[in-house]
Order: sequence, then C-alpha cells, then structure tokens
Amino acid sequence: MTVVRYEPWALVSRLQKEIDRLFGAPLTTAADSGAWLPPVDIHEEANQFVLHVDLPGVDPKAVEITSDQGVLTIRGQREDSRKESREGFRRVERISGEFQRRFSLPETADAQNIKAKVAHGVLEVSIPKLAQVQPLKVQVEAA
Repeated sequence: MTVVRYEPWALVSRLQKEIDRLFGAPLTTAADSGAWLPPVDIHEEANQFVLHVDLPGVDPKAVEITSDQGVLTIRGQREDSRKESREGFRRVERISGEFQRRFSLPETADAQNIKAKVAHGVLEVSIPKLAQVQPLKVQVEAA
C-alpha cells in the first residue's frame, strides 16, 4: 500500500516561512494553523491490509472513511477543548481542527468490504484482499 501525502502548497508555505524568518516574524506551528495529521501505522497480513490511526480525543462520529477510485480517504475533526484560563501563563500543545489522510489502495484490495472500529483512541481500518484467481491449467490431449 502506497502512502500518499497531498500538500499542494508546500513550496509556497516554505517560501513564506523563509520570508517571515528573514523579517523577524514569529514562527507559526501546526497548532497555530489548526492543521494536524494523525500518525498512521500500516501493515499487510496474509488476507488483509490494516491501518492503525491515532485519534485521541476524536469522537468516532466525527470520522468519515471513503473509498473512491482506488483511494482511501480518512477525514474528521477534533473539537477544540480549550477552556478559559485564570490569570497567568497558558500553554496549548494539543492540536484541534480538521484532518485528512489519503492512501492509494493496491489492486488486490477489496474496497467493498472495508471495516473500521475505534478502541482506546485508535482507529483500526481493515481492508480485505480479493481472492486471487488461480491460473487455469489446460490438459493437452493426444489426437
């Protein structure tokens, strides 16, 4: 299974960061922009492909999984859980907002029977493999 990371504005974003750095602008992080990419582990078993996606704090109802033309898309949203703080310092490191991950499915994947479940903040997506068609052996008869 090939991992595809779609970032159409990566070059422009890098240029903007360099310009900001040159003029002394404060650096921005993924937390500032609200963008985040949950980490994904992918492995292949004898009869299926399995993805484990870390989604702590994400409501399973806020996750959408689609398969279209050989591309598996996982998208969703983690709600902002920031609370008003009292006087003093405040630090927010957990990123909230929308996310989207896309993966190219191999030809052997059975996209019609994908299953997903969530346990302890980890989404498990199981993609079964199609049954392999065995080559047909033709018997040659003597005339």
